[in-house]
Amino acid sequence: MDEFSILTEVADELGLSHDRIPRVTRSAVEVSPGRDVSVLTWGDAEPQLVFLHGGGQNAHTWDLVALLLGRPAIALDLPGHGHSSWRSDHDYGPGRNAHAVSTVIERRAPDADAVIGMSLGALTTVRVAAARPDLVRRAMLVDATPGSRAAYARMTDRERGAVALTSGPRTFPSLDAMVDAAVAASPRRPAAAVRRGVVHNTKQLPDGRWTWRYDRTLADTGGLLWDDLSTLTMPTMLVRGGESAFVTDADALEAKRRLPTLRIEVVEGAGHAVQSDRPVALAALIEGFVARQK
Repeated sequence: MDEFSILTEVADELGLSHDRIPRVTRSAVEVSPGRDVSVLTWGDAEPQLVFLHGGGQNAHTWDLVALLLGRPAIALDLPGHGHSSWRSDHDYGPGRNAHAVSTVIERRAPDADAVIGMSLGALTTVRVAAARPDLVRRAMLVDATPGSRAAYARMTDRERGAVALTSGPRTFPSLDAMVDAAVAASPRRPAAAVRRGVVHNTKQLPDGRWTWRYDRTLADTGGLLWDDLSTLTMPTMLVRGGESAFVTDADALEAKRRLPTLRIEVVEGAGHAVQSDRPVALAALIEGFVARQK
């Protein structure tokens, strides 16, 4: 089964007819000499939305939400993830990501209504919005603030959920072993959905073992993102997972202090990966936030 035929399973999970599945294609954008960013394009019309995933994920983490919304969109594999190129310095922080992401948006979705980022993708969205506000008309930050790295350092593996897999074993004897580990770390999601995510996010090595499809070094240099957040002028929303520890109450208050116009919403029953745990609720928030003005 190829990566797009599996979208019928996504539609079935959401109770949607298969005719709701648009044409989805994968292509590459060269963002610097010898480095590509892989992009999933949903539909054939001018993209209205840009989706950025979290660390250790890939563009397919947005499949549920993209299918529910039914809007033309692009979803990127961030550098070092999915089918995108890896960096020799292993720096996949928001600063480095922002250059690559800005290049893709400029070429593929210059008139998009919003950039929607989750976790690392949310922090990258902040940097892009601060540096290139002409490319970000609205910004949605899913379960991350500039304080989330410090919050993560204080968490237990249980609180980290599936994110804890990024610091776990690098290789597994079989795909099923990887699925078992991911299912155990994702209690809010159906096992079939977790397996689908693992299939998209893994590859088999020449010796028969399996590994994740992202650069495990993930050297994140961070940056002065609190200051960046303070400069944003476009409508901005922070979406918190109701059962997530990645955004503390103190950090949410600091974000609101830095950006008084910030709208904050909480999705109950969701952990860190709101797009996977409660896709219907997140899609509704996106639709309300970024709907085109008539």
